[in-house]
Amino acid sequence: MPVDDYTGGTAPDSHVLVVTTNEVPGYEVKQVIGEVFGLTVRSRNLGSQLGAGLKSVIGGELKGLTKTLVQTRNEAMERLVEAAGARGANAVLAMRFDVTTAQDAGTEVCAYGTAAVIAPTA
Repeated sequence: MPVDDYTGGTAPDSHVLVVTTNEVPGYEVKQVIGEVFGLTVRSRNLGSQLGAGLKSVIGGELKGLTKTLVQTRNEAMERLVEAAGARGANAVLAMRFDVTTAQDAGTEVCAYGTAAVIAPTA
């Protein structure tokens, strides 16, 4: 499978820079807009669950579940970027993920961070 199936992040042509750091080298924060997040809840797939059960007996990576989690995280990231852009931000600082089980129905993934306006330092 291609590496894109197992990696994430924002699209290279995105108008919002997302970083896990509090600062961006070569840029200064002009305005802090506030917290933004992108949230999604993904239900469990019966086929993936059966495959995961078999894999847990013999061992190995659960590729179907890995791919589903990457897709879920990417969806949360897209929503985070949309929320930041809608509030006038061109960056999200200190981005993090929070992943929890949502009442045994699925997996909740929240991407969150601080929306800001940044500009190159003079």
